[in-house]
Amino acid sequence: MEMILENARVVLPDRLIEGWVAVRGGLIEALGSGPAPARGLDLAGDILIPGLVELHTDNLEGHVRPRPKVRWHLPSAVLAYDAQLASAGITTVFDSLRVGSEDNDTLGAETLDLAEAIAQAQAAQMLRAEHFTHLRCEICTHDVVEGTRAFLERYPVQLLSLMDHTPGQRQFRDVEKLLVYYRGKGRPEEELQAFVADKKRRQADFGQAHRDALVALARGRGIALASHDDATLEEVAQAKADGASVAEFPVTLEAAQAARASGIAVLMGAPNLVRGGSHSGNIAAIELAEAGHLDILSSDYVPGSLIQGAFELTQRLPQIALPAAIATVTDAPARAAGLTDRGRIAPGLRADFVRVRLVGPQPVVRSVWRQGERVA
Repeated sequence: MEMILENARVVLPDRLIEGWVAVRGGLIEALGSGPAPARGLDLAGDILIPGLVELHTDNLEGHVRPRPKVRWHLPSAVLAYDAQLASAGITTVFDSLRVGSEDNDTLGAETLDLAEAIAQAQAAQMLRAEHFTHLRCEICTHDVVEGTRAFLERYPVQLLSLMDHTPGQRQFRDVEKLLVYYRGKGRPEEELQAFVADKKRRQADFGQAHRDALVALARGRGIALASHDDATLEEVAQAKADGASVAEFPVTLEAAQAARASGIAVLMGAPNLVRGGSHSGNIAAIELAEAGHLDILSSDYVPGSLIQGAFELTQRLPQIALPAAIATVTDAPARAAGLTDRGRIAPGLRADFVRVRLVGPQPVVRSVWRQGERVA
């Protein structure tokens, strides 16, 4: 055996054991309770969990545009982003790249450049985490179908989400809250009203036709689908008809409940959980967890929130045991994305691990391994 991690509290899918895990060839060879069969790395009683699986992170954008009007060197941005993910315990990440041109949207225009920088870094074995692509498609933009086709011709996509941020529905059901946000940026009232009217016009012109075209593209290539910001039973029914496997950030309790009843995994933001509520005034992740309608956590815009959120689930809701909480950031997202080789500590699966020490209620990532190799 190439590596043994011993004297650990190992989080298995259904229980916690005090024991050891052995690794060979990047896979979990064996595990057990009590003393290890041979001396290994002593984890001093720390918690050992599977490597975290992140399905939706916008964090790359902050590395590419660290300040307004500043475009950072893309390879360096990718390396810094990847290092931040790994240090937070994330060993598998779905990079959320946007397609669909918005007004003054520079990041959307750079999507192919970002994909190329990530692909080159991964091919050169420069990255700590394993990277997949989550293509975020804004269906009410004029060029989203064309842009998606162009992307698919060059790069593989494992997850595709259907987003519609039209004011008056989904995330922005309360138009006034959206206007308050933009007023805070100093935009004139007449300009704001024209902005809302233009968004609604684009939805009428493009929304349904583009959604249908994108669903067909995903089905034709076997790409997993995600709905986004579902608020009503009708929107969940549409997601089910489209074949979505993930409901990202449902904004109402009834939408989350309906999604789970339809066999669609419910994903919520870990920042929502850690902060105690949604920054846009929608339903809190903890409310869905209390109701039993939360399957997956995503770090969204704060990589460190993923492990923080998992441990806070057990602290805020004692009825959620540690294995179930950890599954929301490991096994559940892996399964929703069709990855069956990771997400659990079990013989034959990938040796992706995170060593965690609790300091009071705070989880501290001390070491990270991907396929048996130390990456952080």
